[in-house]
Amino acid sequence: MQIQDLDIMPYRQAWKLQEKILDEVAEGGEERILLVEHPPVITFGRRAELSASHLRVPREQLANMKIDVVESDRGGDVTYHGPGQIVAYPILRLADRRLSVGGYVHRLEDAVIDALAQLNIPGKKDNCAVGVWVDENDVLAKVCAIGVRIKRGVTMHGLALNVEPDLSHYSLIVPCGLDCRPVTSLRHIMHLKAPSFIAVKQVLSNALLRHFAVETAPAQAP
Repeated sequence: MQIQDLDIMPYRQAWKLQEKILDEVAEGGEERILLVEHPPVITFGRRAELSASHLRVPREQLANMKIDVVESDRGGDVTYHGPGQIVAYPILRLADRRLSVGGYVHRLEDAVIDALAQLNIPGKKDNCAVGVWVDENDVLAKVCAIGVRIKRGVTMHGLALNVEPDLSHYSLIVPCGLDCRPVTSLRHIMHLKAPSFIAVKQVLSNALLRHFAVETAPAQAP
């Protein structure tokens, strides 16, 4: 399994690359975790009609703001991606890890919570909503969104961790369809103490590698 840093890549191009790598992984090729930043884009989940109802502004306004809109095939509702956000796309064989889809999503949450702990940020799960959250002014605020798809037993799409994105762009949508739930970022939480984008990327990469390593059975004595 290797980490592949794509730097900045448009959402549709990264999606196409995921599909290509997924086919290779399904045939036994090397698993990968793609890391990427996207130019501003709003993406819908598989139930596009529901996601579209959670747009707060006309599409013409988004076009004027140079924010793309893409109907994705991942799970989940509407979300935003943009500069300052680390998007991770693990392309892994679930059977190798004996994980169900639900177990995989929880493992993603655990990996992010582990990474945040390395940065002295207490992340947590919410039994009512997928993702990773932090306490902010006595309210749970989302710092990491998760939406996945499983195809041929292989994972694609993944998670988006807010390091220092433009949080005002979340006002254009009802994030993940959860009204009255704020979205936050590491920069907003930690202010001047926030680590660099590169440092967070390394911490997250290490956490993902730890949590998705395949355990091998010890060799049997002859």
